[in-house]
Amino acid sequence: MLELIVGVLLAAGATYYVLLPILRPPPEPSADTGVGDEGDDPDDDMSPRAVAFRALKEIEFDRATGKLSDTDYESLKAKYTEEALVAMRGEQGAGSREQKLKPAPRTPLPAPACSEHGTPSEVDAVFCPQCGKRLGRAAGYCARCGTGLETDARYCNSCGARVAA
Repeated sequence: MLELIVGVLLAAGATYYVLLPILRPPPEPSADTGVGDEGDDPDDDMSPRAVAFRALKEIEFDRATGKLSDTDYESLKAKYTEEALVAMRGEQGAGSREQKLKPAPRTPLPAPACSEHGTPSEVDAVFCPQCGKRLGRAAGYCARCGTGLETDARYCNSCGARVAA
């Protein structure tokens, strides 16, 4: 008889333990305790910038899946791009009033020049547009093997690959 009573008590305890979440749901997390806070959901951001970026992503996806025609895509892209630019300029304008950016100082180093043709018209040129020689004093590196190149090399001395012009 004792085994029967212990079995019934164990069964009742197990049933109570299983039904406890149903009978008594967990308490709601409060703002001051921070319990249950898993962070902010990025989809909750309803700023004009975030909405425009989400809309641009959505129309890209719809076009890629074939749900949006090219003409509709172009018109929607122009609309949402303009909204995103306006929102970004608004955010940037608020910060730029407080802090003015100084232009970068000019470098005292001379622009790299070709030994035959002089300084190219492009500001960030790495190779001479006429002859294809590498500009500047620093040696370049072969794209194929990584070996250092001579200043006026047109081919790699190690692997024989042509230097990009």
